[in-house]
This record gives sequence, C-alpha cells and structure tokens, in this order.
Amino acid sequence: MEFLKVTKDDGIARVVLSRGKVNAINEKVVDELSKCFKQLADDPTVKAIIFTGEGKFFTFGFDIPEFLSYPKDDFIRYLTKFTDLYTYLFLYPKPVIAALNGHTVAGGCMLAISCDYRIMVSGKVRIALNEINFASSLFAGSVEIMKLLIGQRKAETAVYSGAMYSPEEALELGLIDRIVSPDEMETEAHTIAEEYAGKDGAAFKSIKHLLRKTLADDFTLREKDSILEFVDIWYSENTWKQLQDKTIRS
Repeated sequence: MEFLKVTKDDGIARVVLSRGKVNAINEKVVDELSKCFKQLADDPTVKAIIFTGEGKFFTFGFDIPEFLSYPKDDFIRYLTKFTDLYTYLFLYPKPVIAALNGHTVAGGCMLAISCDYRIMVSGKVRIALNEINFASSLFAGSVEIMKLLIGQRKAETAVYSGAMYSPEEALELGLIDRIVSPDEMETEAHTIAEEYAGKDGAAFKSIKHLLRKTLADDFTLREKDSILEFVDIWYSENTWKQLQDKTIRS
C-alpha cells in the first residue's frame, strides 16, 4: 500500500498512516484504509489494532487542495466512501486503539472518535472538529458519535466553536481517554491493545454491536442527506472562497 505501513506482533496489528507532512486524507487513503481494515478483520491472528500516524500529525483532515479540483459528483463519491469508513470503524468487530501521535483535526478527528480508545501525546498538539471555522458543515454520523462520547451540550459547544482542544482539555471533555509523552506512546498504546486483545473476541464483537449498532443504524439513514447538504455548503460561494484562501495560506 502506498500510504499505509502495517506490522503485526503477537496478535496486535499496527496501522500507520504516512502521507506527507500532515497525513492528509484523500480518496486513495480512504480506499487503502478500508481495504486494510477489512483484511485485518478477516485475519484470525489479529486480536486488536493500533491506528496511528507518522510524524507530528495523526491526520490534519481532508486534502483540501486536491478536493478543490473535484466536480460535485466525484466529491459525493469520495464523501460516501469516507463516511462508510468511519461507520465501519465505529462498528468494527475487533478493538481499535487510536494512538494520536499529533494533530487530529476535522476528518482526522472523525476517524479517531470512531475507534474504541484514544490515547494522545502530550504537548502542543490539538484535536478538533473545526469545520465551522472554514464555513463547512459536518456529517450525521460524525455528530452522533461526538454526542455519544461527550454528551449533547458539550458536543454543541465543540462543533459550534470549532475549538482546537489541547490534550488536557480533550481529556477533561471526554474526547480522549489518556495522555502520554511522545516517548511513551508506542509502548503504552501496545499495552492498551494487549488488554483489549486479552478479551474474548466473540464477546467483544457482540457487546460492541449491542452498544453501537442502534446508533449507527439511525445515523446511516440520515448520512446521504447530510453528505448532499455538506456538498451544497462546500461549493457555496462563501465556503469556496474560504477553502481557496486556506489553501493559499498553507
């Protein structure tokens, strides 16, 4: 795979996103992640998965410059794949530990909150669903998962403000589960993955299904409409200008 590095060690798989400085998400990344996680789901030797990024970013979200060249129909196709991916992770039959090695923003945050556990490095890193700051919307699933994690009122505050939360703020909010130093990340993530891997796989899959399937069924029914609304806003004059300005500044 071009943008993923996958290793396996004693029942624990490690999936590393590696695409440039910020690990920006494009259609090829989504295709590779979907294929990779499906292969690991079918691998009986894999009991738990660590999902992380390379460098100082977990992922900074969508590759905006690339998507500015997408016609609407192509962008809808991509967004359908992306929302299908985080829904798949949300219901994934095996434990997935998000080892947030750096900034985890927008689409990157959506992937992270779909996992079972989030461990984040300390320091000047940030996590956010900040789409509103560049005049963009969200998706039905991303909002419902956010509400599940931190509650309705805190979710409203987070997505209306577009706040970029420090690890300490995110921990207090309930957006992440643990903070570690960068030097400890790999070891601690592996320890957590081992704890999950030690549980009976069939029981874990069943309980996760009971906890999450009803919510996923509900937001899946509304996801297509939320994608179309997202696209309408994305291609609006105001948002398009902000996206172009953001691209120029970066």
